[in-house]
Amino acid sequence: MLEAITANRSEKAFDREKIHAGNIGLNVDHAAVQVEVERLLASMSLQQKIHEIRGWQAAPIDGLYYAGGDEALKIPAYRMVDGPRGARIGMATAFPVAIARGATFDVELERRVGLAAGLEVAAKNGNVILAPTINLLRHPGWGRAQETYSEDTFHMGAMGVSFVSGAQNYVLTSPKHFALNNIEMTRFEMSANVDDRSLHEVYLPHFKRCVVEGAAASVMSAYNKINGIYCGEHPVLLDDILREDWGFKGFVESDWFLGTRSTAAAINAGMDIEMPVGYRFDDEKITEAIAAGELTEETITRNAGRALYQKIAFDLANRVVPDASVVECSQHIELAREVAEKSFVLLKNEAVLPLSTSQRIAVVGDLADVPNLGDRGSSMVTSSEVTTPLAGLRAFGNEVAINYYTSDADLGDIGEYDVAVVVVGLTYKEEGEFIPTQQQESEGSDLARGGDRADLRLPESQEQLILDVASKAKKTIVLLEGGSAIEVSSWVNEVDALMMIWYPGREGGHAVARVLFGVVSPSGKLPVSFPRSISQLVDWDITALDITHDLFHGYRYLDRKAEQPEFPFGFGLSYTEFILEGLQVERAEDRFFLNVSVKNSGDTVGAAVPQLYVSYRNSSVERPVKELKGFGWVELQPGEIADLEIEMSDEELCYYDPHHGWVLEACTYDFRVGQVSDNLPLESTWSFDGEDWLPE
Repeated sequence: MLEAITANRSEKAFDREKIHAGNIGLNVDHAAVQVEVERLLASMSLQQKIHEIRGWQAAPIDGLYYAGGDEALKIPAYRMVDGPRGARIGMATAFPVAIARGATFDVELERRVGLAAGLEVAAKNGNVILAPTINLLRHPGWGRAQETYSEDTFHMGAMGVSFVSGAQNYVLTSPKHFALNNIEMTRFEMSANVDDRSLHEVYLPHFKRCVVEGAAASVMSAYNKINGIYCGEHPVLLDDILREDWGFKGFVESDWFLGTRSTAAAINAGMDIEMPVGYRFDDEKITEAIAAGELTEETITRNAGRALYQKIAFDLANRVVPDASVVECSQHIELAREVAEKSFVLLKNEAVLPLSTSQRIAVVGDLADVPNLGDRGSSMVTSSEVTTPLAGLRAFGNEVAINYYTSDADLGDIGEYDVAVVVVGLTYKEEGEFIPTQQQESEGSDLARGGDRADLRLPESQEQLILDVASKAKKTIVLLEGGSAIEVSSWVNEVDALMMIWYPGREGGHAVARVLFGVVSPSGKLPVSFPRSISQLVDWDITALDITHDLFHGYRYLDRKAEQPEFPFGFGLSYTEFILEGLQVERAEDRFFLNVSVKNSGDTVGAAVPQLYVSYRNSSVERPVKELKGFGWVELQPGEIADLEIEMSDEELCYYDPHHGWVLEACTYDFRVGQVSDNLPLESTWSFDGEDWLPE
């Protein structure tokens, strides 16, 4: 054991100076930009303005989707690239999917992912990364859950704004899909029906944080409707909330193909750029709408000005394309491995992990030897090399004795090995983005159909494989691949260890080996509740065309129903132990500063994730049993102690009243801190009387 370290160090849970360093959007002279926008608009014809508010063609050009631009006026085009898990253009670094990165609970790490992804997009001559995806994971059956960070709005906002600020060191970002896009099979026609309070409290705060705090340069609208109106022509969403309430200065672009359903209604509502091409925003339709009095040239000028604004703010005409050598460079490959290692969530460990290199190991399952990076929709990234779990284990060291069994192999001698590692899970065949035929044809791609999961269990053959191995092996470890929660109740009691490894990116196999053999202690925490059964969750119908959204889903819904999940939100084991103590709360101006002492009391280096939740007593409105309002990631040597500061503003404690806006209620607030949402031993209670705060 290493000698104990007694000197405490101080850490901030969310260090704004570090997170937002280099974000071009936060360093804009808006007055000067507006002057240049108006100068350009004054010199442009109607046709030139129309050109600024649409994409060029349905298929990408050398992997890039172009919009606007005018060589004569020296106006550059937008060159857009998808990017929720890396640059979707040619070969690039395939990072773990966003839900895996959400499991790290490490905002500074996510900023570094944004930096790397933005740099690779820029090196490919792109200037807009269509990321991050920040739609709430309302139900884990959502096919695109892998592409987002969390079921929790606060967690989502912290991770999303970190990606935005990182990527905007090099390119514009486009948080998507605005808003309430959380089902695949019916996303083109579904109406998300939501009351004002739930909309503002649950489904919009993470978008607001990316726009207001992160200065996101653009926003992509969603396909679906909200309360019967398509998001792409929703004036309350695109104008009243986004621009008037939040002060958004960027542009809104449509989701591809079916994201724009009208000409005049969409343009009037605040849709600034139709992508990938002007089906609705072509010269003929727009001039007809103007002639019919449905649209004015002034509105076209307004939207064209919005499209121009960020080209000037980010000085796109003078941006230097980084050298191509930064793509899949050694630093990005190492980062991909680090992210994977920190994303793995150890869900069960009956004294079997970490492994020893002296043990004889059987690796079982077809997925152990298959590159499995996630769905094959718009977020798919192609890397020059992908390491599978089997390859990673074999490459770990020549002294490790490993034998591989496919899923249909004879397991008769598996009991001769010290441990069996079973790799099971989902692939693009079971979950993913739903791709309409029109888009597949226009992109010339072999995209998977994808879609939502009607249930959360593994395929029956995989469940049986786990049980077969567990009945014969001395010790059984299960590695789960997938993009969201998976039901494990039918077999989890039969195995000795279980670890969720998500879709772990190009370096996933190396990360698996390093975590299993104890080079790195697992530190991931669940960003989505794992239920015992799908029946514990909100109603789920993948064919529904009208879905009611309210304040409750995920852990909030489970708390409200007093349901105990298989594994709660924020849960994750480690190879070491941590002690949280000494919660201190200070009040300054309009916010609280909570400090907690974190000690590594074990004999292994590891990372703790203290989590802050708030509960409300004597509230006049229904509120969740608890809500996440802060978290931090801190790595500690054995015996080391760190003091973690979590900052929480009054704004985080408000509820939304449709008639009066945000209300800081006079009631009692319990601030509770722990390492998982269902075990919060540290508590501080404060009361607000409408004017003053007092500790109890």
